[in-house]
Amino acid sequence: MKIDAVIFDCDGTLVDSEGLAVEIVVDLLAEAGVRLSAVELMPRFHGRRFATVIDELCGAFSALDAQALTARFRARTPVVFRQRLKAMPGALDLVSGLGVEKCVASNGPVSKIETSLAVTGLLPHFEGRIVSAFEVEAWKPDPRLIEVAAQRMGVAVDRCLLVEDSLPGVLAGLAAGAQVVAYRMSEAQLGEWAGAVTRIDDLLVVREMV
Repeated sequence: MKIDAVIFDCDGTLVDSEGLAVEIVVDLLAEAGVRLSAVELMPRFHGRRFATVIDELCGAFSALDAQALTARFRARTPVVFRQRLKAMPGALDLVSGLGVEKCVASNGPVSKIETSLAVTGLLPHFEGRIVSAFEVEAWKPDPRLIEVAAQRMGVAVDRCLLVEDSLPGVLAGLAAGAQVVAYRMSEAQLGEWAGAVTRIDDLLVVREMV
């Protein structure tokens, strides 16, 4: 099937933000008296809705308050990202040279997505092409986010290539009917869906697919 547009996830796909975000949460938990490592937290966060993970943590540790923890995370994240956030290898070269429509579809709020893209020099390539789960009120693995992204570009979803680095994102793309690329994901991570996607470790491979 011909590809007419590419839909990119943001965190962990276009920008190397997931490790930084988990570091922030580790620090916030420590300030509240909860000691968990980044290694312990990363699997909880990868590709999942932030609010769901925070609710789980607050359920496990009575010292935590979900509203306060979320507010402190949202306040601290832009500061850390502006200091340390980098684009994923090849991301800028890829998006600046794509000859088809493109957009970002992310579980994060618009402000966080825009900060991530601006800091890494990617934002000019996605002006007016950012779709947030908070706008759509549907978070991956719900396919609605991917469907809306395709609609905003005026492209049939089955002619979109979705580039994702998490299982919830992959499942959202498959459920929507998009063609899906799993970036830096192993067969073990994909499980029974490994045969339904193309696995890549280099973003620039996407250029050869459109």
